[in-house]
Amino acid sequence: MKPVKSLRIDARGVHYTPLNQMIRKAVADGVTEIMIDNVLGQRFIADGLKGDGVTITLNGVPGGDLGMFMSGPTLIVHGNADHAPGNTMDSGCIIIHGSAGDAVAHSMRGGRVYVRDNIGYRGGIHMKQYLDKRPILVVGGSARAFLGEYMAGGLLIVLGIDGTPPLSERGIGSGIHGGEIFVRGRVNEMILGFGAKQKPATDDEKHQITPVVKDFAAKFSLDPAPLLASDYTRIVPASTRPFANKYTWE
Repeated sequence: MKPVKSLRIDARGVHYTPLNQMIRKAVADGVTEIMIDNVLGQRFIADGLKGDGVTITLNGVPGGDLGMFMSGPTLIVHGNADHAPGNTMDSGCIIIHGSAGDAVAHSMRGGRVYVRDNIGYRGGIHMKQYLDKRPILVVGGSARAFLGEYMAGGLLIVLGIDGTPPLSERGIGSGIHGGEIFVRGRVNEMILGFGAKQKPATDDEKHQITPVVKDFAAKFSLDPAPLLASDYTRIVPASTRPFANKYTWE
């Protein structure tokens, strides 16, 4: 077995361009564990980065589009994250030990994004799936309005841990035409978006998300038992073409 090559980077005052250049060079040189301290708003970290078995730990608050177009690595954030982590991500995992901003997992194509606490508006917007390549977003706390907007595939779970209401704002699943959203507890019908429908999750459906919930809980040292014992609401498309009647034909 080859020894693990590691690198520690101090990002204090470093512009995102040279920071990303350092990360790319390290991975190209065979480094598999990178620790980055004093992260404060640097954007595009690990964007387009390839590398199965590469783990990058970020101490601080990364800027927007963390892990965009990424294929393979695992990013661990000890802090909050700005907007759109996992944007169009192809594979890999982003684990955020805090909250994240708007458009988390925007157009995500594969891999997993786990947010321990809350996310902003339009989480999971336009997530998409092709065959068995299924993106997954799990939110431990709550999500703001327009969760799963225009969702075309994948799996989105909101858990409402510590008594946080998982959803309370409008437009949930607006324009959804693929994929599914699981919410721990009940969802007010009034906050569903156009094109979305809901029903209580069956035992079989809950069983299907059990491995994901267990994995999420393990990443944050949480007890999965109360999460798995809860009732869930499943939100899915009412139609594969929710806006079909908006178009006119000659």
